[in-house]
Amino acid sequence: MIQLNKNWLALVAAALLCASTAAISAEKEMMPFVLASTGSGEVAAKAADVKKALESNGFEIVGEYAPYDNADIVVVTNSTLKNAGATHDRGGYIAAQRVAITKVGDQVQVSYTNPKYMAAAYHVKTDLSSVSDALKTALGATKEFGPDEGKTADDLDGYHYTFGMEYFDEPYELNSFNSHSAAVAAVEKSLAKHAGDTTKVYRIDIPGGKQTLFGVGLKSDKNKYADDKFIMSEIDFKPVRSTAHLPYEMLVTGGEVEALHARFRIAVNFPDLSMMGSNSFMNIMPTPDAIKNALTQAAGSKAKDDF
Repeated sequence: MIQLNKNWLALVAAALLCASTAAISAEKEMMPFVLASTGSGEVAAKAADVKKALESNGFEIVGEYAPYDNADIVVVTNSTLKNAGATHDRGGYIAAQRVAITKVGDQVQVSYTNPKYMAAAYHVKTDLSSVSDALKTALGATKEFGPDEGKTADDLDGYHYTFGMEYFDEPYELNSFNSHSAAVAAVEKSLAKHAGDTTKVYRIDIPGGKQTLFGVGLKSDKNKYADDKFIMSEIDFKPVRSTAHLPYEMLVTGGEVEALHARFRIAVNFPDLSMMGSNSFMNIMPTPDAIKNALTQAAGSKAKDDF
């Protein structure tokens, strides 16, 4: 009997080990973006079709942004995304999903952010399969794309580009107010004045009244390192464009205004961007400080540095 029990325990242990190994090996790698379709046409006409399809599939269009020629970005949300944003104090970033229409050569690419990838990056545990399915129904899903190799949810949960680079929980702290309403009002006022050469793209109020997410366009004639067109010309060079990286966000949580650090925000969408050489982080080295400078002004505070 003792020998039988030992054998049984050994079999159980082996089975558990196999199951654990299988689960680890089966963990799905994800890419930050999904290519919906590629075809002939013009950006404006395709954007109109995209917006109709999104609305027909339950999405609310909260903003639209044309960062440069031959590119348009439609930002959407729905109740699932908003509720997911309310699951933790800084979860509001997940509430906005971005759909890009980009003309490359004579072809128009329609692409969008991968909700599951973004949820993992933003530490949101909500199952967003319904959002992915709705985007696929509305627009299609040819393939996921972005870096040469994907990342698992575990990879993204603790992601940073390399030693010394910021994590998700190390954002820019842009400004502080006595209340959520005062903070939101200050951001609205500053964006209306295009402080820091910023433009308001959208606003999403997260359920619970403690978080508000703003989308911010960056167009600067004074400083190319705080200009979306220049930044993307350096980092978005692959045949399938990652235009849906834009726009950047500012999150108001209570009375605090923050934004994801650019060294995290850029890297999580372009994790295989090289450190040096052509089309590299080296070519946009001043960008993280320049973006912080612009967003600090958009948050109703004075710029701390003169770039």
